Amino acid sequence: METESEPYVRLATLRQLHRVVADLNTARSLADTLQTVVDGIVVGLGYELACVNLVRPDGDLVVAAFAGDPAAEALITGRVGSRASWERRLTMGECWDGLRFIPHTEGWVLLEDDVPQWHTDGPDPRFEDEWHPEDRLYAPMYASGGELLGVISVDRPRNGRRPGAWGREALQMYAFQAAIAISNARLRANMQRALVRLEREQQALRASEESFRQAFEYAPSGMAIAEMGGDQHGRLLRTNDALCRLLGRPASVLRRYSFSDLVHPEDIGTLLRTSAEGGRAELRLGRRDGTYVWVSLRNSVVADAADGPRFLLTHVEDIEERKRHELQLAHRASHDSLTGLPNSAELRARLGARLCRRPQSARASAIEALDAAYEGREVHGGHDGHEVRAEAGGAGEHGFQPDGPDRYTASDPFDFPGAPTAPTDGPYDHHVHTVAPAADVDDGTKGLAVLFCDLDGFKSINDRFGHHTGDAVLIEVARRLTTGVRDGDTVARLGGDEFVVLADGLGAADAADLAVRLRNAIIPPIRVDGRAVRVGASFGIGWASCGMSADEVLRSADQRMYIEKRSRSKAHRRAG
Repeated sequence: METESEPYVRLATLRQLHRVVADLNTARSLADTLQTVVDGIVVGLGYELACVNLVRPDGDLVVAAFAGDPAAEALITGRVGSRASWERRLTMGECWDGLRFIPHTEGWVLLEDDVPQWHTDGPDPRFEDEWHPEDRLYAPMYASGGELLGVISVDRPRNGRRPGAWGREALQMYAFQAAIAISNARLRANMQRALVRLEREQQALRASEESFRQAFEYAPSGMAIAEMGGDQHGRLLRTNDALCRLLGRPASVLRRYSFSDLVHPEDIGTLLRTSAEGGRAELRLGRRDGTYVWVSLRNSVVADAADGPRFLLTHVEDIEERKRHELQLAHRASHDSLTGLPNSAELRARLGARLCRRPQSARASAIEALDAAYEGREVHGGHDGHEVRAEAGGAGEHGFQPDGPDRYTASDPFDFPGAPTAPTDGPYDHHVHTVAPAADVDDGTKGLAVLFCDLDGFKSINDRFGHHTGDAVLIEVARRLTTGVRDGDTVARLGGDEFVVLADGLGAADAADLAVRLRNAIIPPIRVDGRAVRVGASFGIGWASCGMSADEVLRSADQRMYIEKRSRSKAHRRAG
């Protein structure tokens, strides 16, 4: 039965509750807020001991604040209880609206779990609502979304009794306000951490930008930032001093160009094939004086912001010296060190580039070839020079195959020997076949003439005057041969006193005339160290033709040269 003074007690308690709730909102940090929560329970709600168990990120609960007993505070503050043990406690005992009360008669089973706790022994209660030292009263705190924030534990009511309806309601209201205060404190802490992190990131960004600016501006090699995408794709936005010096243009002028405006016309394809992300290319860029410099470009894509425009960062390295050395090494590998002429390997490479394994000969029409395929007749004029005939079962129901290594089927009207050029991507579709003029009659056919030259009388000069004189003779012969041919023709030294001339677009009579002119150019005396020496020359004329290898072509010309050499007397050979 409510006593006469109880309304006054309620009013005093409400005032205390209002005061301690107001204190909750003045705390600044999360730790201050937690300590204010437990202090408010001891000061305003009439309990001697109070504790806040806060949920950690891993789900377990830690004793985060304690008030009322320094010894107990030192004993359990910072200790952790598992989430499972706490959930067990919050489902036991009596449910007082939002509170959970576990009387001492049931709490003995909790003495061995891992939840930090304090308790003292005491006598059995003398009356029904007397508080026992092993009684437990918990006030769970929930966030607005229903998530458990923590649990308030209270002990030892100052009046020695279990709280009545008003005391329970006051503790429940306080736990609700404490949950709000803890959520706000966490929010403020998260915001403060975010602000600190943002400030650090901004400082790091400013430092990074300054480092990038200095690295960009003072880099020893060229650097450029170009626009990426849009109508102005590739336009230079920023260049460093090293690139300006390399190209001989000020930064204000370079901003009018893109790399495609500066690249050598022969290298534009290389530039366009270069990937924007991680792409690399070696090409030539134009300088202000009209010359070109070899550079190595390395690209990377950078973003201005998380969703901002992207830019192309290009590193430009001067490789002119390295390229010069590479060209020198390549020239040494492919040219004779004495005369500077292409050597044997380079000659075979140039000759092989003009030859294919399938010779060009008279072609049958498409209709004739198709008729032959279905009627089994022989058709001449295949690319490989063999007859083509149908063979039952050789290539399917309507298939046929040639006697050579290549097989064809009649499923494609252009896929057979003798057919006209078809819009396919075969290995010979775009090859211009090399043919040899007729040997017995000059029918006007033009071909690739191979003139094999062997010097007459050179060995005696070497033996009599030494290798120094012999080398001087070879150098002069190389010069005279080079002077006597057209631009685009090849003069090569096979080795020793043997030279080869490749001259394209000549008929049989043209090749014979060229051999005579070159022989006459070699015959005049050659002066070496004040001494005049003379050599003659024997020429053999061969013809390159698809279906032959480079060695076969050279062997044919060599044989013709020896035939020509044996047909003349020794004295006549020396006289030319």
